[in-house]
Amino acid sequence: MTRREAAMANFKNGYNCSQSIVLAFEDLLPVDGSQMLKLASSFGGGMGRLREVCGSVSGMFMIAGLLYGYDGPETGQVKADHYARIQELAHRFEEKHGSIVCREMLGLNVKHDVPVPEARTAEYYKKRPCAEIIGDAAEILEQYINEHPLNH
Repeated sequence: MTRREAAMANFKNGYNCSQSIVLAFEDLLPVDGSQMLKLASSFGGGMGRLREVCGSVSGMFMIAGLLYGYDGPETGQVKADHYARIQELAHRFEEKHGSIVCREMLGLNVKHDVPVPEARTAEYYKKRPCAEIIGDAAEILEQYINEHPLNH
């Protein structure tokens, strides 16, 4: 199964968009997968259904941070290099979807949605392009990782 397929299957199994990405890359992570799933749980629905940055994009950024990020109080080139990496991932995603903002991609005019998620029914999956969006995010991140081999 490709990472794209794994991420989409994760979503269809009930994980939120951010968790779906994190779980698809779990084998590369230097941390415990269940802790990462807890961390990512806050970012579904565009950050707790606030409909802000898409959870799959937040998931890409979390994975990029764990794989390439810095862990000190950086102020110079290390930080700039990492932020450039994050902006590149965002740009690749925007090229495909026109935005990294959940509500814009879903055509919603609500900014802060009710906290209760919709039931994951066949109808839900029909009206939401989220699985495909998540698959695209996984593909973008996998391509980036392939282009930028890890040093560890």
